[in-house]
Amino acid sequence: MPLTLVAGLGHAAAGVVDWKLLAPSLFGSLPGIWLGSALSQKIPERLLRGALAVMLILIGGKLASL
Repeated sequence: MPLTLVAGLGHAAAGVVDWKLLAPSLFGSLPGIWLGSALSQKIPERLLRGALAVMLILIGGKLASL
């Protein structure tokens, strides 16, 4: 989180933040972050690692096909 804050402040200082899109993005992402962090504590680590591996493979395949 601190790294994200520093990066966000750097973008704001550079003047490359679209403030009209910031609030809707936060309202959409913050509940997902909260839900994901709450669920990740309840899901067995082995299942979570497997799901993450599958997602990374799918994303990598999608990027490789571009």
